[in-house]
Amino acid sequence: MRSLRAEHLTSGRTAKDWTKPNLPEYAFIGRSNVGKSSLINMLCHINKLARVSNTPGRTRNVEHFRVEGTLTKDAPWMLGDLPGYGFAKASKTERAVWEQMIRTYLKERENLQNVFLLIDSRLEPQQNDLDMVQWLGENGIPFCIVFTKTDKLKAPKVDSNVAQFKRKLKESWEELPRMFVTSSETSKGRDELLGFIEEVNARWKG
Repeated sequence: MRSLRAEHLTSGRTAKDWTKPNLPEYAFIGRSNVGKSSLINMLCHINKLARVSNTPGRTRNVEHFRVEGTLTKDAPWMLGDLPGYGFAKASKTERAVWEQMIRTYLKERENLQNVFLLIDSRLEPQQNDLDMVQWLGENGIPFCIVFTKTDKLKAPKVDSNVAQFKRKLKESWEELPRMFVTSSETSKGRDELLGFIEEVNARWKG
């Protein structure tokens, strides 16, 4: 399985602190402790590229990484690691700052190609996840759903939880977003995610 080349570029809360938007970019976001950093490390095949923690709320800025290659090509792209939403050991004021930063980034980052919204496959549909799906849709921001931690459950239960999430979305969505089922432990879904990124990169005009 191919490893990618990746490096950390910048960490910041405002556009002036972020790296120049000169490459196609993909944002990763989800509830606190959804397994975002583990997924990023699995995707790039680099341990500790993104900091993994059992404490929700460790990522507090937008962390930018430059990544070289996908499955078959070496075209560079950027990865944006966003703070988790939901529970975190931080004050209400701090969480409000994160929320404003996230919304500004998602709405104004001009080179953003897609948002990967991570959903914990072990849980029933959570309202803050559903709210994020709705907000992304209302603001016309392209996104996919990525179910994480599927190795923690038996396959029938994963299938059941994914189906339940889809049913919930169908209450307000005529067409569902693209979905991926992943495991950071087994690398399940890695090729599919990188293949999708490769497809989008091929359309990038800079």
